[in-house]
Amino acid sequence: MKFRIITFLLCLATVLGVKAQELRKSVQQMQQVLTAIQYLYVDTANVEKLSEAGIRAILKELDPHSTYADAAEVKAMSENLGGNFQGIGIRYSIETDTVYVISTVVGGPSEKVGIVAGDRVITVNDTVIAGKKLTTTDIQRYLRGPKGTEVKLGVMRDGEKKLITFNIIRDDIPVYSVDAAYMATPTIGYIKVSRFAATTPEEIADALDKLTAQGLKDLIIDLQDNGGGYLQSAVEMANFFIPADKMIVYTKGRNEGAREYKTSECKKFPGKLIVLIDEESASASEIFAGAIQDLDRGIIVGRRSFGKGLVQRPLELAGGGMVKLTVAHYYTPSGRCIQKPYTKGDNEAYRKELLDRYMHGEYLSADSIHFADSLKYHTENGRTVYGGGGIMPDVFVPLDTTKLSPNHRILIARGIVNKFILEYFRDNQKRLKSKYKTFEAYDKNFEISDKIIDQLCDRARKDSVELDSTDVLYNNSLLKMQVKANIAADLFETGTFSQIMNRNNKIYAAGMDIISNEDKYRRFLQKTEQ
Repeated sequence: MKFRIITFLLCLATVLGVKAQELRKSVQQMQQVLTAIQYLYVDTANVEKLSEAGIRAILKELDPHSTYADAAEVKAMSENLGGNFQGIGIRYSIETDTVYVISTVVGGPSEKVGIVAGDRVITVNDTVIAGKKLTTTDIQRYLRGPKGTEVKLGVMRDGEKKLITFNIIRDDIPVYSVDAAYMATPTIGYIKVSRFAATTPEEIADALDKLTAQGLKDLIIDLQDNGGGYLQSAVEMANFFIPADKMIVYTKGRNEGAREYKTSECKKFPGKLIVLIDEESASASEIFAGAIQDLDRGIIVGRRSFGKGLVQRPLELAGGGMVKLTVAHYYTPSGRCIQKPYTKGDNEAYRKELLDRYMHGEYLSADSIHFADSLKYHTENGRTVYGGGGIMPDVFVPLDTTKLSPNHRILIARGIVNKFILEYFRDNQKRLKSKYKTFEAYDKNFEISDKIIDQLCDRARKDSVELDSTDVLYNNSLLKMQVKANIAADLFETGTFSQIMNRNNKIYAAGMDIISNEDKYRRFLQKTEQ
């Protein structure tokens, strides 16, 4: 009998270079234990589940980024970074055990057949799903499927007495990694990248073409909250900004020889460049930001990045699972490894490291951050940079701790703001679209009134959320901005969310200040005396 954990041990041994004798002993021991459990154990035991638990336990003794994913998790990861999934193309919410259509993907399968916002999905292939307390995963299992397959939806629509039936042919549904691309001024462009997916380089090319046609001269790239993705996509994105044959990153491991990734010949963006990062910017984000910094191609603005400098190789296992095993470190052009310290087997401490940064004041002051001299490196211009714990920005911007009031924190943490926005948009979509034909008209004339805040508070009480009466939300400008930005994203395009929210983003403001001043920009790139 083949157990999943046996397959895993064979893959692990191959990657790590384990001796054949040691491998045979380990595999035999594990197979004996699992076989004994299956045939001798007093109670019924799910050996496959035990195999998965064994794999997770083994990986826990390694580094924090060697992980296991079951078949369902592998599928979700593939959709997230692959650039698309196959389904019917709707955005929905689940309220009182009913699926409400919030919007349809433009040009997608559902829009083509006439599904509209506000429709309530009652049946799927003649199976009633309304009132069944289904999870989001359950709904996805009903609606998603191979391209070209048909699914029949029965929906209720306001004003109709009977179910309306739609036969929908599933298709590829794009998942974008460029969340926003717009002109912040007549000459300064802004691009928000949420992750490094397979399609990111192509999306960046399209965004640059779009902005260039609008007068682009200088650019801000926003990698805040970007947790990474494909290393190769980060390298290909760097191609647009860095001259040919320049080192972007190299990788090296105990059993992996050094591998260099360099820029190739392609269309280059010549203008000034600012890259925004924060503590949630990780992995591929740090590869891109590190190359820009080391090669003095642009200025990094924000807070110290996460500090993930480990490279994982995916190993497919029997049954559809996958292990992502760390096989190498990556290094920026100056030779920095930006992986932060960790203790093998203590993943909990590693996960809490960002909280530890906050507690000792790093988010508020750059002076609280100390790097060892042994981790000192230099950029092409001779500027000092450090390894061993993320990318330290050229311009530090402290966290604004005054943003969230107590009530605001509660509303965000309990998901009330998101629920309210979905319901408000569903109920007011037709009126808003009729009144505001363009984003510019909406942005100028639509305000979040006290009445809307009252409705938000009522939504909180509906979910038994107690609010502090002394914490007045009517004067909370950030909350009103969040509500307005989210409604804009539903009405127009996702990029409008950033256009509104950036007005309250101090990292963005600092980047705009520098890129707007030629002398200041150049001074940051000059060597400073140490």
